[in-house]
Amino acid sequence: MSISQYSDSASLPPSKEHVDPEDIDPDAEFGGLAARKELERKLLWKLDLRMSILVLIYILNYVDRNNAGAARSRGLVADLHLTDQQFATLLSILYVGYIIMQIPSNMFLNYTGKPSLYLPACMAVWGIISALTGITTNFTGAVITRFFLGFIEAAFFPGALFLLSKWYKRTEIGFRTAILYCGNITSNAFGALLASGILRGMNNVLGHAAWRWLFYLEGALTVFVAICAIFILPDFPSTTKWLSDDERRLALRRMEEDAGVGDQKETEQGGFAHGLYLAVTDWTVWWFAMAVNAVVVSLSFNAYFPTLSATLGYNPTVSLLLVAPPFAFAAIVAFCLCRHSDYKQERFYHIIGSWIVGIIGFIIAISTMNTAARYVSLFLMAQTYAGLVVMLAWMNNSFPRPPSKRAVCVAIINGFSQLGNVAGSYIWPLSWGPTYRYSYGICIAGSGTAIIMAWVFKQHLISLNMKLEREEQEKGIKEKGFRYLL
Repeated sequence: MSISQYSDSASLPPSKEHVDPEDIDPDAEFGGLAARKELERKLLWKLDLRMSILVLIYILNYVDRNNAGAARSRGLVADLHLTDQQFATLLSILYVGYIIMQIPSNMFLNYTGKPSLYLPACMAVWGIISALTGITTNFTGAVITRFFLGFIEAAFFPGALFLLSKWYKRTEIGFRTAILYCGNITSNAFGALLASGILRGMNNVLGHAAWRWLFYLEGALTVFVAICAIFILPDFPSTTKWLSDDERRLALRRMEEDAGVGDQKETEQGGFAHGLYLAVTDWTVWWFAMAVNAVVVSLSFNAYFPTLSATLGYNPTVSLLLVAPPFAFAAIVAFCLCRHSDYKQERFYHIIGSWIVGIIGFIIAISTMNTAARYVSLFLMAQTYAGLVVMLAWMNNSFPRPPSKRAVCVAIINGFSQLGNVAGSYIWPLSWGPTYRYSYGICIAGSGTAIIMAWVFKQHLISLNMKLEREEQEKGIKEKGFRYLL
């Protein structure tokens, strides 16, 4: 700090009794820069360890959501006397409940500041509901349980994204979002392996069909993990009890430095109504939501992946096992892509690169029935999730403040995107198989639309960055401030 910066009316700094130590060293309260870096390292390590349970929760979130797809050809359709259209409704009705609950859930989470209680409680309830699906005997009962499963599951993913955004800076959140979303991706692999074992070994045990045991056991596992999560998950920086005073101050300072104002201060100044108004009236929120919605349509193959692997011509057990490798590959790609995106501080090209590779996979699947080529295409399709993960990190970067708005934005974007899952549930009818050319054509259209919309969003952020730069120049500010990542 130069001498002239201390005072406009004198060439010398004020007397020592009027100098705040933090004006000399902003990290003085933490013992200096070196001590702060060490404290920050320990804080992030502690946070990462506790946040890691979100990955397991997300795995079970999708396992409970997608087990109907695994059970489709193993007795579920026959025992419940479902038509092809009814099964598609069974999948899509979950997202109706999912959409309804997104915004209220995240607003409530921001208000309570207790994700360590709220998220596990919701998890335990959806685990019970998932288990109850196993006792249904007709279409009506199954539809009811699936609707409420989505209604309760809605709390988790937008809540988890919001929780991450309360702790991690822009340079850190992409990597953490990737790790979280790997829970979604690996759930397809883990879920397929788990389903394969249960469906093969539990048939007629205690007089119940294997597909019913699939819902019983996976639901019970979810409830158990939910109980454990209560004691592991952190709350928000201002409400987490296991932080030391220094760690709490540092956590709050980090977020203030990242965006120029602290979460807690803005939370106190704003409110639910204010955040809701800011989010709903911001056209870019809806534009971003539609872009995510378009790519979610292209990812609709996820719920039907066991059906697509079955087109390779192997028996049901092998077909389920073949689901795992493509999603394991997708998890690795997502991890590397997000890590590199954070390192380069760039989002757009990382996103569309993944989606273009996915389009190539769809084209291969349309063009041939060769077993090897179609299995390779499944790998290329699955890695499309990597682009979506970076897109979600871009979302947190692009709607940073105030936290009440960010909570609603995350809910709107994630909730609105589920319309893609509703529509996608109906684009894989058995009558279009085994080639599913029309289905893959719709996926190509979805990815192409999402790429165009992401480019438009990038141009908007470029204009905002130019505006911020002009404002700094007009005010004579030489130090570069907040910029949106492109």
